[in-house]
Amino acid sequence: MLGNHAENRATRDFYLMKILIITVGRKNNRGLEDEISDFTSRVSHFSDMEWKILPQSDVEKEGVAIVNALNDRDYTVLLDEKGKAVDSVGLAAFMQKRLNESIHRLVFIIGGAYGVSDNVREVARATMSLSALTFPHQLVRLILIEQIYRAFTILKGEKYHHF
Repeated sequence: MLGNHAENRATRDFYLMKILIITVGRKNNRGLEDEISDFTSRVSHFSDMEWKILPQSDVEKEGVAIVNALNDRDYTVLLDEKGKAVDSVGLAAFMQKRLNESIHRLVFIIGGAYGVSDNVREVARATMSLSALTFPHQLVRLILIEQIYRAFTILKGEKYHHF
């Protein structure tokens, strides 16, 4: 367990890296939105957290909107079923590595129902899979934000994750 000074520093260091989740679609399930909101609030104790929900369109227009939401300093992670499979501890390690690299903003991208355009794939620095299964996009939002929260609790040594 970290000492009090080290714990305060670890929490402060998390705030140095912001998290943005860009997703395509709409909010249409109140129950899921309540859960997403709860985990977003929990993540905000560790990091500045922002959502950007883009309207559904064709893949190319969605791609332009996604790329326009990015800046050159972002570390972008595309979520895709063909991406690298990662477990909760692996996601925590991935996030710790980004913290160690002094990444300013970690951006997770959830594409639309028909995937993402090639220009989004080109700007992604990593492609990650949460599961080999296919989920509705709103459920992916919940899974992702819960896993980000879990990753922070793993890094902080909190009891949320059971080893």
